Amino acid sequence: MAKDKKLVEQITSMEEDFAQWYTDVVTKAGLIDYTSVKGCMVLKPAGYAIWELIQKQLDERFKETGVENVYLPMFIPESLLQKEKDHVEGFAPEVAWVTHGGLNPLQERMCVRPTSETLFCDFYSKEIESYRDLPKVYNQWCSVVRWEKETRPFLRSREFLWQEGHTAHATADEAEERTIQMLNVYADFCEEVLAMPVIKGRKTDKEKFAGAEATYTIEALMHDGKALQSGTSHNFGDGFAKAFGIQYTDKENKLQYVHQTSWGMTTRLIGAIIMVHGDDSGLVLPPRIAPVQVMVVPIMQKKEGVLEKADEIKSMLSANYRVKVDASDKNPGFKFAEQEMRGIPLRVEVGPKDIEAGQAVIVRRDTREKTIVSFDELEAKVGELLETMQKDMFERAKAHREANTRTAASWDEFTDIINTKQGFIKAMWCGEEACETAIKDETGATTRCMPFEQETLSDVCVHCGKPAKKMVYFGKAY
Repeated sequence: MAKDKKLVEQITSMEEDFAQWYTDVVTKAGLIDYTSVKGCMVLKPAGYAIWELIQKQLDERFKETGVENVYLPMFIPESLLQKEKDHVEGFAPEVAWVTHGGLNPLQERMCVRPTSETLFCDFYSKEIESYRDLPKVYNQWCSVVRWEKETRPFLRSREFLWQEGHTAHATADEAEERTIQMLNVYADFCEEVLAMPVIKGRKTDKEKFAGAEATYTIEALMHDGKALQSGTSHNFGDGFAKAFGIQYTDKENKLQYVHQTSWGMTTRLIGAIIMVHGDDSGLVLPPRIAPVQVMVVPIMQKKEGVLEKADEIKSMLSANYRVKVDASDKNPGFKFAEQEMRGIPLRVEVGPKDIEAGQAVIVRRDTREKTIVSFDELEAKVGELLETMQKDMFERAKAHREANTRTAASWDEFTDIINTKQGFIKAMWCGEEACETAIKDETGATTRCMPFEQETLSDVCVHCGKPAKKMVYFGKAY
């Protein structure tokens, strides 16, 4: 058992040092590794498998709304990037440039895409001619490069995987409808699949995407009380269309500019899963996103019939669940600790005495609750426990968020909460950027969003005392 204990002791307690706990989990659980390319990570099989499931399930939800997948180049000519002033200024500090092709200098340098608005706009300017060509509802799965100064696995790296949807519509109303529709897709996915409750709302003008008319966001609260922007959806209006000349002929044969949207989610969702659900033993994966939902662990596996029974259980469950057998020569205690570190939702233990009694032991990862169940009822019980665990994980995360969401009616209340507590602060705001900047400078808290579900907490701004315009969620964030 000393070895089993040592495996868990490799993870720093989250209460002792949350940042180190996070780093320990992503490396010890085999999700990610560092590389010789500074700021870039290797997604190992266990980490990439989670991304594959995110991609698969999100893609299915996208396609149900009419989205089609495409792929555009990773290089953007500088002249193309310069066409939308606000957009290029927003990304300029993070752009990586290509200046040579082989040994020869390029006539025009190209950036490695930090995002693909300009490429899609260039494409749409040639693709769209008539109202009959609309809407265009495209998405691409790809990687992007942003030269971040400080990086952290999954949350912020110089190259990361994501999806970026880019759509074009005939009217402003259609674009706004699509923008909100995709935000709702994201919110439902996070809550239903990742068991992660989110706040939906609009970003302030200071925090919106460069070049957007409006940015909408889903914000989640991590275990340490910091917020994580988990998905965004942008309404571009016709600003990009005017910069790139994307016009169509309407039914009256008049030229009109299209209205566009963009929306994206990234591998930072994996970081969110870790920080919302993990514990001091490692990962705790929601069943619907776990690459392995059930690990069958044979006890005294060298005894006759034990491995065969473990394989039989795997075969029975594999029709409906993602199942593996741990037939390694490690001792059972080590296997248990390892599977806990990797966050596998259910462990099924079976040994000679279990076989004799016609039963197995099921252990939940989140509560460590043990259930003895007959082989005949095993499949049904596994399904029941996975669904219960999925629901319970969401409810626990929601309860944590609610317990760490506070209201401030005065500046004294606001500063007291930010200095002594963790989590979201709901407060009224005057709507002025100078005031928003002052709040950040004085406390480190940023406006996370203006929630769709507005409340009137008072008549005046929490900071400056001017008439309030919006209730805002504030918080420190990743």
